[in-house]
Amino acid sequence: MPFATENIRNIAIAGHGSTGKTTLLEHVLFQGGAIAKPETVESGKTASDYGEDEIARKISVRTSLTHIVAKDTKVNLLDAPGSSDFVGEVILAFRACESALLLIDAKSGVQIETIKVWRNLDSRSKPRMIFITRMDEDRADFDADLEDIKAKFKTSCVPVTIPMGAGVDFTGVIDVVNGVAYPLPASHDQKETSTAIPAAYNDVYQSARIQLFEAAAEGDDALMEKYLEAGELSQEETLTGLKKALAGAKIVPAFAGSGLKNSGTAALIDFIVATAPTPHDLAPEQVGSGDSEVEVRVDVSKPASAIVIKTQIDQFSGRLSFLKVITGTLVPELDMVNVKDSRKERLSKLYTAQGKKIEETQSLAAGDIGIITKFVTLRTNDTLSAADKPLAFKPLKLPTPVHLVAISAVNKKEEDKLNENLLKATEEDLTFQVNFNAETKETVIAGMGELQINMILDKIKNQSKILAETRIPRVAYRETITKSAHAEYTHKKQTGGHGQYAKVVFDVEPIERGSGYQFENKLFGQSVSKGFIPGIEKGIHQAMEAGVVAGYPVVDTRTAIVDGKEHPVDSSEMAFKLASRGAFREAMRQASPVLLEPVMDLTVFAEEKNLGDVMSDLSGRRGRISGQNPIGGGIIEVDAQVPQAELLRYAIDLRSMTSGTGSFQVEFSHYAPITGKIAEEVIKAAQAFKTAEAEEE
Repeated sequence: MPFATENIRNIAIAGHGSTGKTTLLEHVLFQGGAIAKPETVESGKTASDYGEDEIARKISVRTSLTHIVAKDTKVNLLDAPGSSDFVGEVILAFRACESALLLIDAKSGVQIETIKVWRNLDSRSKPRMIFITRMDEDRADFDADLEDIKAKFKTSCVPVTIPMGAGVDFTGVIDVVNGVAYPLPASHDQKETSTAIPAAYNDVYQSARIQLFEAAAEGDDALMEKYLEAGELSQEETLTGLKKALAGAKIVPAFAGSGLKNSGTAALIDFIVATAPTPHDLAPEQVGSGDSEVEVRVDVSKPASAIVIKTQIDQFSGRLSFLKVITGTLVPELDMVNVKDSRKERLSKLYTAQGKKIEETQSLAAGDIGIITKFVTLRTNDTLSAADKPLAFKPLKLPTPVHLVAISAVNKKEEDKLNENLLKATEEDLTFQVNFNAETKETVIAGMGELQINMILDKIKNQSKILAETRIPRVAYRETITKSAHAEYTHKKQTGGHGQYAKVVFDVEPIERGSGYQFENKLFGQSVSKGFIPGIEKGIHQAMEAGVVAGYPVVDTRTAIVDGKEHPVDSSEMAFKLASRGAFREAMRQASPVLLEPVMDLTVFAEEKNLGDVMSDLSGRRGRISGQNPIGGGIIEVDAQVPQAELLRYAIDLRSMTSGTGSFQVEFSHYAPITGKIAEEVIKAAQAFKTAEAEEE
């Protein structure tokens, strides 16, 4: 059944891990008639957690697409993981949706991942709603949670549903918009039905109703004027005002309930259908770059275009490309262009999804989310566009991976096959990267955390039977000089025929850090022919590939040739290259060479209670702390510069130090000298590596 853009809602379900997102979604699907029976996470049969790894670990690993149809409206629901290791999946869900539903555990309140998600939504000016779940459990406190949200985010939530009791006394919820109560169903596999509001809750209901009127009036000046005059609004006016206020991210609607007991889902569905932003309300997508950048809004009347928001490779269905349609309507047999490489693609079948179950559909209008299959060249962030009106939407911006691991196959014959599987994993998860470091001769994989990497490797092991071994990656050190030096070198070799002869005299000196390499020709007269200068430079470059301290590349030096000598018969470019290599190494030995280590800009996000431990730990890692900045929600941002060698296990150590609540960002800053015991250990490790490498050969 095709749906018009105004009859589509796209909701991302997000929040801290283990707050019951998958459980709530399962019961929303049940209440909405999309599934016949709600399953539990423990059963391994929920609609959204269907991967073998998700079932085994009982957590969400990837964003799944489901939907319900209510009152002729299609509601696409994207269930995003709660672990910070899978933040890329959360971001792609936010990219595709007009609003988000954040789950909060009624007894735990706002937790660290909730704060991170909130900040991400703030950066996108994205509307959001709150569902406070597990109201049936001990220590559940709806009002305290609302106060916690207000304190941490400096915003007030507007209760759309309010609980009747809490803990063992929880008996259901009241829908403030529609003025009805939903008693707790007898069991989780029974749907909610409405009744009159119990008299005991009338005062609480009337108080919440006033808050709702005030929130609705915030969305429209005319409604504000009427409310101030009349003291109340009609239900239609209330919904109109709430819709405008929510679309403008001026209010945060709050719901209460229990996902496991199917309480609160009926009112949630009603509100989403009546009030949640439509694709028309989504901020415009950016096309092009720089001065040529333009904005494109969701519009069904324009030529078709869509962005690939997610790639999934399924053992049975093959490659699945999840699309958000931005303009026009996608239909089978439509010719489009992959803007990345101007490759023409003809759409075959179109699908929507109910978790792993994909369902064929005849069209996807602007604003809808769907799937196409078996497009081998399509990748996440690619744009499909009408051939006559090509558009290229700006790619999804994802965080830089922070946890690095060197990897190799246990069976060396399986190395190529392992790399193929790793590269396939990068297509599904853009926060997972694979690179070969030619300098350290290691394949290095990078992700957002240990859990993400371990799950990818477990999947490869289970599906391809390839065993991999991991280790801490080697650091790419550098070498440089600290003073000027002068050296000469003569390469002389006599064979049966022509010999080899070249003499060069070099001056070397250090230059500003980060400058790299400079060469000067200070020859006067014809002591060395111009034709040999390229060979001299090549020799210097070769010598700089492996310094004299520990064999690391040399940087930040200026080398000047000041004199030399050639032979009319025996000189050649090769001879001068060899002489230059020897002269540079000799000059470097005399120029007080030192090792340089990479230093990283580190930003740590930690709860205030963990700040002391984080600061102390950074000092122990030779870190230089440059600032602290409270960013709200009890989170402190700590800025520091720390040697890369001290951060190779930081993702694991920070998680342990902060009980899994801390996170960090890191990027390269500069190289800095190291001496003493630290330098001695680096030199010793480099020598051991060379010995091991020679033995393998």
